Amino acid sequence: MSQPDPVLLEIMKSLLTAVAEEMGGTLGRTGYSPNIKERRDFSCAVFDANGDMVAQAAHIPVHLGAMPLSVKAALERFQKLEEGDIVVLNDPYFGGSHLPDITMVSPAYSDGELLGYVASRAHHADVGGISPGSMPLAREIFQEGLIIPPVKLQRGDEIDDSVLDLITRNSRTPAERLGDLSAQIAAQHIGIRRMQELARRYSTTLLRDYMAALQDYAERMVRDLIARMPDGRYTFRDYMDDDGFGNVDIPIVVTVGVKEDKLVVDFTGTSPEVAGGINAVESVTLSAVFYVIRCLLMDDQVSTNAGIFRPVEIIAPKGTLVNARFPRAVAAGNVETSQRITDTVLGAFAQALPQIVPAASQGTMNNLTIGGDDPRTGGRFAYYETIAGGMGASAQADGLSGVHVHMTNTLNTPVEAMEYSYPLRVTRYELRRGAGGAGKHRGGDSIYREVELLADATVTILSERRRHAPYGLYGGKPGAKGENRYFPATDEILPPELASLPEKNGYRILPGKITFPARKGARVGIATPGGGGYGERATDSE
Repeated sequence: MSQPDPVLLEIMKSLLTAVAEEMGGTLGRTGYSPNIKERRDFSCAVFDANGDMVAQAAHIPVHLGAMPLSVKAALERFQKLEEGDIVVLNDPYFGGSHLPDITMVSPAYSDGELLGYVASRAHHADVGGISPGSMPLAREIFQEGLIIPPVKLQRGDEIDDSVLDLITRNSRTPAERLGDLSAQIAAQHIGIRRMQELARRYSTTLLRDYMAALQDYAERMVRDLIARMPDGRYTFRDYMDDDGFGNVDIPIVVTVGVKEDKLVVDFTGTSPEVAGGINAVESVTLSAVFYVIRCLLMDDQVSTNAGIFRPVEIIAPKGTLVNARFPRAVAAGNVETSQRITDTVLGAFAQALPQIVPAASQGTMNNLTIGGDDPRTGGRFAYYETIAGGMGASAQADGLSGVHVHMTNTLNTPVEAMEYSYPLRVTRYELRRGAGGAGKHRGGDSIYREVELLADATVTILSERRRHAPYGLYGGKPGAKGENRYFPATDEILPPELASLPEKNGYRILPGKITFPARKGARVGIATPGGGGYGERATDSE
């Protein structure tokens, strides 16, 4: 194809994006767990016959940037996928992100010709491991849950029940896992059907040509963006609070090199991999960089696809926090380190694009997991949620309050759905007024969410920005740091690890990363960080 028709290019962009959106709609409607049907912790995308992403839905950034490596891993494992096949995997060292995120990959054929692939990734609330919710404080990946390398869940339209049994048997909530996996399978089928309809309407040849044209167009737009940046090298350093095992103030360093229409994003100088699970695999780091560049593009007319990455070289030294080696634990690398990588890369770009890049947002997902025996059903439960915070202010406006930012894009679990599904009661849920950093434009305020346990349970918190506040820019003040709180039950005798923690206003201040047993009647409170401010205030009274 010599020159794509611009009108048809826009039509194909919208149609392919709609395939991914409809897959997500199917997954959300048919999902079984609150994590899928309420929080919408899933993502869907479309790939060409080479396994390169051509379209994605507006789902979870940390999923979507990493998902291409899962598709590549499936194709490397099986060479060729036949019509009706579905590959399932969650191995972070084969393109996954962390073990709760299970990915499915399916080929889409029309009249015997391969059109491309459709993929979905969903966060499953429990896939085994040493603590409910599969987000533990762990020293190696084997403690985090069931590891699924690329395997065929479906062969020629026949589900392999033994693979389903393997996954559900390793979960504390097998019925919930089966329901969510079935929802993913339904989403895969919808994606294939819609791709086949596009091929019948426009022809296989034209569909393939415009998949390539969309990637070429995205590449041109990114090269144009880079060419408008001043050439130079821009370095920024930020820190992870800790790894949960005594290592603190762990640096992430990035240098962004701009030369003509090419970028080099170099993480040399970043901390070596650590004992705890904040290690990020390469796919997560690629995902964070991919997200930042897509944000800087600021053009909704550009399809988010593999073309965006062509002008970008990423250097992530093996054995560092941003490119961990098997079998390092990585559960928090996906949810927490991805956020700090984003903050660090944005901090570097802020030096080249000061009017575009905002101050730091909350910089954490505030992961809260509660699980145990459910006295209402006689079974077990596993609740998982990420909690919103403040968005960083920009040169144009104040930051938004009480929103999920950057690498997460989920909703909250509504109080009604949470209390219906789990032996939990929400006792406070409110904006944390004044948490946003001051400045010409204020950072967004954050959230305080407090949950009472109606049964004995195990609680895990993975959070950041409890030691290092979200930074402000150009004279703006940092956002407030977060705080984790434990209000013991009335008759509770605290174990030594909790009794030794600082006490304040009747509660214990929990560390950023902790797993502990909690009694019925106890309450867990999460005060999330605010966004950083932007610019100096004109007067102190403002």
